[in-house]
Amino acid sequence: MKLRYSALYAAMSLALAPCLAQAAGQGAPPQDSTAQAAPAKANKKVQQLATVEVSATKRETPLEKTPVAVSAINADTLDKQRVMTVQDLTSLVPGLQGTSEGDHGVVTLTMRGIGNDSAKTEYADPEVATFVDGVYTARAEAAAGLLLDMDDVQVLRGPQGTLWGRNSTAGAISFETAKPDVGGDVSGYAEIEAGNYGQSGTRAAINLPVSSTFAMRVAIVHEQHDGYVDYQNPATELPSVAQQQATYLASGGTLANFRAIDPSQYEHNGAKYNSQNQSAARVSARWQPSDSFRWDLSYEYFTDRGTPDLSLMQTPRAGQSFWSALIDTAPYLHRNSGTLRSRMDWDINDGMELSYVAGVNHFSGQSDYDQDVGVEVPTSFTTGGVYQDDRTNASIYQSYSHELDLKSRGEQDIDWIVGAYYGHEDNSIRFDIPQMNGTQYGTVAWQGSFIQPEELVNSSAIFGQATWHMSDHWRLTTGVRWSNDEKRNVDGRGWGWDYDADVPQVPIAPSTIPGPATGFAVSTYNDAKYAKSQWTWLGRIDTDVGQHGLLYASVSTGYKSGGTEDAGTLYKPETLTNYEIGAKFSFLDGHLTWNSAAYYENFKNFQLSAPITYPNGNQGLGFSNVGGSTKVIGFESELAFQQQYDRANLVFSYIPKKTLGTLQYAGSNDYQGLPACAPQSGIASCMDITGNDLAHAPTVSLSAIYEHDFVLSNGGRVTPRFSGQYQSMQWLSPFNLGSGDQQKAYFLGNLSLRYSEPQDRWWVSVYSQNVTDVKVRTNASRFLMPNGSFEYVSEYLAPRTYGIQFGTSF
Repeated sequence: MKLRYSALYAAMSLALAPCLAQAAGQGAPPQDSTAQAAPAKANKKVQQLATVEVSATKRETPLEKTPVAVSAINADTLDKQRVMTVQDLTSLVPGLQGTSEGDHGVVTLTMRGIGNDSAKTEYADPEVATFVDGVYTARAEAAAGLLLDMDDVQVLRGPQGTLWGRNSTAGAISFETAKPDVGGDVSGYAEIEAGNYGQSGTRAAINLPVSSTFAMRVAIVHEQHDGYVDYQNPATELPSVAQQQATYLASGGTLANFRAIDPSQYEHNGAKYNSQNQSAARVSARWQPSDSFRWDLSYEYFTDRGTPDLSLMQTPRAGQSFWSALIDTAPYLHRNSGTLRSRMDWDINDGMELSYVAGVNHFSGQSDYDQDVGVEVPTSFTTGGVYQDDRTNASIYQSYSHELDLKSRGEQDIDWIVGAYYGHEDNSIRFDIPQMNGTQYGTVAWQGSFIQPEELVNSSAIFGQATWHMSDHWRLTTGVRWSNDEKRNVDGRGWGWDYDADVPQVPIAPSTIPGPATGFAVSTYNDAKYAKSQWTWLGRIDTDVGQHGLLYASVSTGYKSGGTEDAGTLYKPETLTNYEIGAKFSFLDGHLTWNSAAYYENFKNFQLSAPITYPNGNQGLGFSNVGGSTKVIGFESELAFQQQYDRANLVFSYIPKKTLGTLQYAGSNDYQGLPACAPQSGIASCMDITGNDLAHAPTVSLSAIYEHDFVLSNGGRVTPRFSGQYQSMQWLSPFNLGSGDQQKAYFLGNLSLRYSEPQDRWWVSVYSQNVTDVKVRTNASRFLMPNGSFEYVSEYLAPRTYGIQFGTSF
């Protein structure tokens, strides 16, 4: 029943095609699609950077003449930088940070200091919106997927609410896939690689021209490596049986009820945490029956059979290696995602163009994660330690969207675009959390089951933007968008442990039906409805500075909708006003570009979400709106140089001010030992974080890339390449709790050496990433130990990796 949208959309698209083709003038000579085609990877180097085209304004314009803070990354750079996921983009874009969240296996993004680590469920929305071929990606799980056969990536910084819409408060990332080449030749490429940790990868794509008006493209990818986290031996960590028995008796137990800890309940082998096993395939088609009409249609399928990333003790126990843990929950990740995307472009006449963009996605997933991460070793089967399994029994996310854009084309005094958008989500999840004292055979500390059978989202919008060419060198742009968001939780329930002495104390199983008979009572009734409309707008002026310069100044607003949360309460939308000035210059006949922007962001009702404990001991996911103004001031700059033998990039970000507004009652179960909270707060423990620094916002971030081609006597090229990133200290949470809650300043470097055959028909490369094996934390949480101290844990970027790649194109 819930798959009806995919079938309905496919049927409508096929039914409309003949009508649209007739209107477009079927049978006319096909348009020269050179600019739209996806050439072989060897031809993707851009020698004149000033001619790079971007679609930040939803029309193709030169990057250096686009008055928006946007980074454009082509396929050649993505390949050489080994950009596999969204998180890999962070070293290429000023102010962009990516954070892995292991218990849900997602990647959350922060732009210019604005983001939310807990925007990772069926509830929360991101501040950085992602689009693939113009189709909005609703859930954070998609950010953990592979980037397959990309033509380019464009990262727009600052609020993009007028043209790009939903949840682009801090920015938007637009991925453009490689399109079939109509009228071209059969062409393609293939790559294989192998490296340490059992790493192997395969990528390939082929362009298949079927006729003078129709072509297809097929792309596949598979990436895998073994897990980085070794299993610790419980025999060396657990106390002896005699010690266990003495501790158990001292805690009030009886000898008759004593049982020794079974070492076999701990994981010894099998798939390790932090492994990768992902595959994806895409089939694309382009139909271009005339100069005035083009239809791109694709279906992409993605599978993930890897494992979640585990949090590790920042200071390992004596005798244990850093990349290891005492694990009592085997890692598991099983995800499937299918996406249908469509775009139709129709040039109505010389001055007007109509575009229709639509997409349908179906995602399903299950996972298991060791939330206690083996920090506290049990002293008996009921004491000293904790067993917590964060388990997604089933998550099913379905979404579809439609967008219709009508815009001017050609040279006009006023460039304009008007459009309408509608998006729908139908999400469901069951998420279980068994928490046991000692081991999984101990007594229940607390356990719960969060069952959301229907979490619905409806989002609609109309928008318009116009640019008036006041003179040959001055332009004035205004834009406005009206958005309406409705969210409904239908029959959502949070079930908590009822502490009934007559019910056996065993961890909740996936087959357990929560209720009185199994020891559970409803802790939260989550039924609720949120609905609100919001206007966002843009005002911008820009001017040419000579033939090779551009200055602009803008004021724009962003908006992210509020919604429902556990217990059926509502949280408010967040809004942002962004003041920005920018400059873009090109030198050396376009081979050198320098783009910079300074900005001031003022947030109202900034949203923070976190797992919390209620005063009655039950748990849930809570949202807080930060009062007053959350403010960010920053400067960012990109310098790019490219000529025949040398290519270099410098990416710089400076954020001297990133200050939260007023939030007296901030809580998070990820940070044990927070002070008891006032009754009016509605949560058990919290702290005042008013005026704290935002997380994932280093004051200084600098990335550098340089490569040089050495041409050999046979015409082949040897290209050494260096890339590195420096970041100053950054907080890992808004609590700002000290050294355990921060990543100190670090430098991470990558090296590669590549040989290319004279005609670029094949190449081979050796590489090493994170060559100095620096340990970079991407998040943090803490455990309160029995002696009153705190033990901090974090997820980390990958250790040193190295390998060899071979590629060919035809």
